Order: sequence, then C-alpha cells, then structure tokens
Amino acid sequence: MSADDAVTLPHAFSGQRLDWRDLPRHVRRRIDELAGAQVTAEITATEGFSPGFVAVLELMDGRDVFVKAVSHDISPVALAEARQEIVAAAALPPQVPAPHLQWADDDGEWVLLGFQAVHGRSPEIPWKRSDLDLVLGTLDVLSVATPLPGRSLPRTADLLADEFTGWCRMRTAAPEVRAEFAATGGPIAGWALERLPDLAAWEQAALDCTVGDGIVHGDLRADNVMIDADGKVWLIDWLHASVGASWFDLAFLLASVGAQGGGDPATLFAQHAPHVSHDELRAGLAGLTGSLVWGSLQPAPPGVPNLRPFQSAHADAALRWLRDLAD
Repeated sequence: MSADDAVTLPHAFSGQRLDWRDLPRHVRRRIDELAGAQVTAEITATEGFSPGFVAVLELMDGRDVFVKAVSHDISPVALAEARQEIVAAAALPPQVPAPHLQWADDDGEWVLLGFQAVHGRSPEIPWKRSDLDLVLGTLDVLSVATPLPGRSLPRTADLLADEFTGWCRMRTAAPEVRAEFAATGGPIAGWALERLPDLAAWEQAALDCTVGDGIVHGDLRADNVMIDADGKVWLIDWLHASVGASWFDLAFLLASVGAQGGGDPATLFAQHAPHVSHDELRAGLAGLTGSLVWGSLQPAPPGVPNLRPFQSAHADAALRWLRDLAD
C-alpha cells in the first residue's frame, strides 16, 4: 500500500456521550461513594466509540479518576463489554502500560468503572515517526506479556470466531448487499468482490493463526493510545483483550496507521514481525477486512453513529494492504 492509497478515517468518536448531569441521581451518588470524594468537575472524553458516560472526574480532595458508566438501556453490547473490561483489567500484569482499574461496580442495571486518570495526548494525525516509534516500542513490550497467574482471558480465536466471517457472509449475502458495497467501497470493493472465494478461504484460515500465549489488546488504533508528558505510551480500552498471537495487534494497528499517513504498513510490519509468514499475515488481514466490511454495511448500533463510516474507511485502507499481499 503506497502513500497515495492513504485514506482519511472519520473522527473516532461516538458523538453521543452522557454528561455528569445526565446520569441518574443514584448513579452519581454511587460514583461519589466509590471514588471516596464528591465529584466537582468533569472533562468528557472526546475519542473512542464507547457510548454512555466516559469522562475524567475531578474530586473535592484534589484527586481525579477516569470513569465509564453504561446501562442496559444505553447499549446491551456496551454493558457486556464493560463487564469484560473488568475481567481484563484484573488479568493484566504490571508491565502492560494500561491505566489501573481502581474500582468497579455492577448493580445489574449499571456498570461503573473507575480507572487511574492518565493525562496525555493521542498520537498526532498524520502520524509522526517519533510517535509511531514510541508506540511500536510499547508493542514490543506487550508482545512478551502474559496474563497474571490465576487470571484468565478469552482466547483470541474464540473472541474473533464470529467476527472473522465477513467474506463468507458476503458470498451468501443478497445481491443488494454486494451492490451496496460495490457502490460505496470504490475501486477496491470491485477487486474484493472479484476475489471473494479467495478472501473467504483466507479468512477461514485466520483463526488458526491467532494461537499464542501473548496478551492481545484487539482494538489498537490512535484513539486507544495516549502519550504522557514523559513520553510513556498508555494503551486504553481493554474490553477486547484476549490471549493469542501478539502480532495481530501490530497488524491491526498498522492498517490504521497506513490509513492515517504513518507510512507503508507492509514495510513496518516486516521490520517488527519478520517471523510472521506471508500466508499468516494474509489470513489475518482477510479476517480483519471481512469483519470491517461486513460491519460497515450493518445499521449503526445505538449511541455509536460514527462507527460505520469509520469501519468503512478503515476497511478501505486495510484492503489495499491485503491486495498487495494477494496479487
């Protein structure tokens, strides 16, 4: 994929976040109790797709805490993901640069999470090489991390089993679905539709390539990365964490880096994961692109209106990388 193939990803923000005053009174009281001090101010998060309440809260005693709050009424899917994020946080070892989960609460209706507040910035877009080098160095550390003893995470293959079916679904989809993809996906969509049998076969091989013992974040993009004033990289939003082949994080990150002007993903991947074979990478990218394409053609989930355009643009960039591997 060349620099000329780079696309502009839509802003990674759900656009529908609750403010502190929007939370039910009993939820606000419970957050005060869990935080150990009254909330005095909020700074609403402006990145990511999590619906509900996501903000840094300043407390009366001078501390701050990063809080997520979601209910079944807001999004059943986000509620389940919040519960999984609690499990994931408990499994991460100290060397993983993730904000510490200080407290959590689940009353059956609302799930509340309070994390260490990390102050920093997202990587500059288009990506600067200095930011990218910091993030890639952090992935090198993550690649050798394993879950804490006695703690478990789902296997990457199990987590992605339903996701890595997009091209197989496309093969049996109604003609109007393929027509929509062709109309909205540009020239790369035409290539993908011509190669549907190959894409489906590579996609089906992808799950076998996920086997490993490493911790996989599963959703690394610029909006899930923060760089603090000391240059330390923090990886946030671990709701898709699993155990598997760590190179999947590198491939998924570089697909979006290429889309956002950060360099050629193929060259960067070869430099940082030379042990991964051509066939393994091709299968992994087929699984990723199929998931993104199929997802982009579905109705927007409640509270996350920007997700589908983001998936479509991300898919376009990842497909260009995959096309170079396929031809």
